[in-house]
Amino acid sequence: MTVIDIVEFEIGNERYALDITLTREIVEMVPITPVPRAPAHIAGIINLRGEITNIINLNKILDLPETSNKNREDQKIIVLVPEAAEGSNTGIIVDDVHAVLQITDDEIDSMKGPLSNEAYVKGVIKIDDKEASETETGEKKRLIVWLDVGQVLIDILASTKA
Repeated sequence: MTVIDIVEFEIGNERYALDITLTREIVEMVPITPVPRAPAHIAGIINLRGEITNIINLNKILDLPETSNKNREDQKIIVLVPEAAEGSNTGIIVDDVHAVLQITDDEIDSMKGPLSNEAYVKGVIKIDDKEASETETGEKKRLIVWLDVGQVLIDILASTKA
C-alpha cells in the first residue's frame, strides 16, 4: 500500500488537493501587483522575501466561480517548487488551506481518459469524515478532488510559448 502526501485546500467551498512534492510553502495573502496585458489566469506578481513570484488564479484556469463569501485576506497562496514551473517562482491562490494529509491508494478513485485530462483531475480522494454525508453503504466520506497541478503548469507554459 502506497502512502501519498497531499495538501488539502478549498476553492469556492469545494475541497481540492495537490501533491505535497509540488509545494514549497504556504503564505498568507499579500497585495498582488497586476501585470499589464497578462492573461486572465495571471493574478499578478508578489515580492516574496526578495524573489518575484508569479501568482496564478486557479479559479480562472479551472473555470470555477470566484468566491464571493470569502475575504481576500483569508485567502492563501500555495507557493510551488520552482521545478514545477520550469524554474520560475509560481504560486496559486486558494480560499483556504485545510491540512496536509497522508492518503493511501485505496482512498483514491483514479480518473482516466479525456475528461480527467481536460479537467486536470488525477482522481477523487475519499476520506472518512463524521460530518460528511452518508454513502449507500452507510459510510461517511468526504470527497476531495485531486488536481493535476503539474499538468496545469505544463499547459500554461506551453500556451505562453506558442
